Amino acid sequence: MPSKHNKLEVAIAEDFGPRFAPGAKLIYIDDTAKKTLVLEEAAFAKLGIPVSEHGKFPDVILYDSKQKWLFLIEAVTAHGPISPKRHIELEKLFGKCKAGKIYVTAFLDFATYKKYASDIAWEAEVWIAEMPSHMIHFNGDKFLRPR
Repeated sequence: MPSKHNKLEVAIAEDFGPRFAPGAKLIYIDDTAKKTLVLEEAAFAKLGIPVSEHGKFPDVILYDSKQKWLFLIEAVTAHGPISPKRHIELEKLFGKCKAGKIYVTAFLDFATYKKYASDIAWEAEVWIAEMPSHMIHFNGDKFLRPR
């Protein structure tokens, strides 16, 4: 039976990706047993990302080659979100990558999100699988406008 973590990773690939990163390619996914399931080495080489550091990567990485956006996604079921400390670590790890980086923390449900909400870094996004058509933006006034 798939773990909660694996279920969330499937939801990221099947729901988040097509909805919020249409056309993006899954270039990395790691399961809870730290077994790499997808690692597109050619894509990482082209982006200037050291494959040798894959043990430090977030759980899921999508790349949109048209917009040159890299989605760095942490799937949170037991371990923490993209916190300020983790954001700095990822900035260093992906520092030579020229693509625009989008930091996303994904949760299966709102209850889990609430446990970690105070740990999420500014300039990050939150996606909750049980409400797949919505995002929470920790971005200050970037999206402040009349609806």
